[in-house]
Amino acid sequence: MPFSQIIGQTAVKQQLVELVQHNRLSHALLFLGKEGSGALPLALAFAQYVVCEKANPKKAVAPGPSLFGEELAVSEEPAAGSRESITDSCGICPACLKAQQLVHPDIHYSYPTVTRKAGEKPIATDFITEWREFIRLNPYGNLFDWIEMIKEKENSQGKITARECDEIIRKLSLKSFESEYKILLMWMPEELDKEGNKLLKIIEEPPANTLFILVAENEEGILPTILSRCQLVKIPALENKDIEEALVSRNKTEPVIARQVASVSEGNYREALMLVQHAEEDWQTLLRDWLNAILKTGPVAQAKWVEEISRLGREKQKQFLRYFNHLLEQAIHYRIMGDQLNIGEKERDFAERLNKIAGIEQQQAIIEELDRASYYIERNAHGKMLFHALTIKLYHIIQDKIVFLME
Repeated sequence: MPFSQIIGQTAVKQQLVELVQHNRLSHALLFLGKEGSGALPLALAFAQYVVCEKANPKKAVAPGPSLFGEELAVSEEPAAGSRESITDSCGICPACLKAQQLVHPDIHYSYPTVTRKAGEKPIATDFITEWREFIRLNPYGNLFDWIEMIKEKENSQGKITARECDEIIRKLSLKSFESEYKILLMWMPEELDKEGNKLLKIIEEPPANTLFILVAENEEGILPTILSRCQLVKIPALENKDIEEALVSRNKTEPVIARQVASVSEGNYREALMLVQHAEEDWQTLLRDWLNAILKTGPVAQAKWVEEISRLGREKQKQFLRYFNHLLEQAIHYRIMGDQLNIGEKERDFAERLNKIAGIEQQQAIIEELDRASYYIERNAHGKMLFHALTIKLYHIIQDKIVFLME
């Protein structure tokens, strides 16, 4: 995909193009961005830009230094158009068409895989068909989405195996087929574990014209020895306006819903898509019932509420917790800014009520508990046990502020 198809991230796109145009490209890049920020689509677009025959023609027709600053032989005739004049891949040359279909022979992909049979040692190419489908349908998806797509049994854990590292070394030791450059795009290097040390030598001293693009969400999960060898490209969270426009133009979402969803998605386009799917859910009623059960009606009502939410499934449970978190954050902002805060009437009313039952410190404590609960849900925590425990924790956090009951 070209840069033009990536949601927002104008500054990052410009940074990447300038790295190429000014020959300041490292042999190893680390695209670091939180879930839903578009780090993976950006990496795919950048790989396409590097192999694009118009943006980066082969050195036979391209005088001057290579992408990595190395001097190349000067041809007698200048290229028809320099790198400095092209800020995106053309999308129509054979290299671009192959890159868009994820079949370019010089762009290799590595990603976590799962073991389907006992004793199996999977590699990325075993799942290349699924990978192409995943990118086509869900380029802003996360590791959970990917593992759900390829797993055949519950509790499968994604991992980049030692055999995969050997395969990477083998592939990059071969000559390129069509492009001037060979590219290894690795998604989620956090799943390498110690096997990643096998890649240290080839990352530090790669074959000529070899580019590593690592795409990660958590810097702390990457082996320090690999991290130190990479040029960092930080991918910020998406702007609300970019998410809103993308929902309307790509997902055909109603503008009113798109605006509401963008405001609570926290720069995460994947989360925005999930919120749109559940936009009709009456989260506010569910939340009001929960707070009433905690503050007013007691254990029987609490047990009934926990039973109800445990039937919703993990994704909806996460959406509900995110919605509550959003309201708490709005309540804190409203407490500080008052009527200067531009929020809807329903959210304003709820913010006022939340501010009456909990102070800022208590609201922040609740936010931390909700974030922790979302983390455990993502890792298959038992729904009933989790929400029972969360109910008790919330009661103890706010019990000293029960001066107002939700209606």
